[in-house]
Amino acid sequence: MSMFRVGYNFDIPCLYKKYLGVECPFCGSQRALKLLIDGKIGESIAMFPALIPLILMFVFLALHLFFKFRYGSRILVSLFVLNVVIIAVSYLIKIF
Repeated sequence: MSMFRVGYNFDIPCLYKKYLGVECPFCGSQRALKLLIDGKIGESIAMFPALIPLILMFVFLALHLFFKFRYGSRILVSLFVLNVVIIAVSYLIKIF
């Protein structure tokens, strides 16, 4: 059972898709977050593969701001590059 009530739609529309007619690299991220919250991890990853790495990156960023890890900036750059690669590859697969 979904924690989101039927009849309520809080999705932010994709202006990229609305005006250009093609999906943007982040299309599916909101639906993937809803699936992840509902515990459907596999479906969430299939919908938007970069969601979990993005969440991990932002959690690590928040922790690094408070605790100043020794190699925190290098780890953040690595996580950023990983996320860019995942988003780019999944977007290319989606459009072709």
